Amino acid sequence: MKRFLHLIVLSFLVALDQITKLAVRINLTDGREITLIPKVLKFVFHKNDGAVWGIMSGKTILLTVITILILILMIWFYFRIPTKRRFFALQLILIFVAAGAVGNLMDRIALGYVTDFIYFELIDFPVFNVADCYITVSAFLLVFLVLFFYKEEEIDQILKIGK
Repeated sequence: MKRFLHLIVLSFLVALDQITKLAVRINLTDGREITLIPKVLKFVFHKNDGAVWGIMSGKTILLTVITILILILMIWFYFRIPTKRRFFALQLILIFVAAGAVGNLMDRIALGYVTDFIYFELIDFPVFNVADCYITVSAFLLVFLVLFFYKEEEIDQILKIGK
C-alpha cells in the first residue's frame, strides 16, 4: 500500500511540473515575462535542449538515454530501501528525484527540449523549472541524511548487491 501511495505522490509531482510548464508555454512564448519580485525573481520562457544549465546542448538523444538508465537505477535502489519508518525520508527523496527526472524527460521526448521558466535575476542564475527544484532540493537533503542521519551500515545494507 505504501508503494502505491508513493506512486500517487510521484504522479502528482510530475503533473504539477507539467502543468507549470504548459502554463508557461501557453502564456510566455511570445517573449512576455511575469515579474514576481522586481529585479529579483521572474518567470520567463526558455527552451533548454541540454542538461542542467544548458550543458550538453543539442544532445537530446544521449540525455534521454542517460535519464532512462538513471531512472532504472533509481527504481532498483527504491526497492532496496527497507520499508521501515526510519527510511521514509530516503524513499520520499527518491520519489522527488524521480518526479523531476520524469518531468524533464517527458519534455525532452515530446518537445525536444525542456521548458525552463524560473529566473533569479538578482544573481543572474540560470533559468530552471519545478522539476529541477525537486532534484536540487532532494540532492541536498540526501547528502544531509547520508552524512548526519543514516549509519554507514544502513547505507551499506541498502547498496549491497546480494542480500
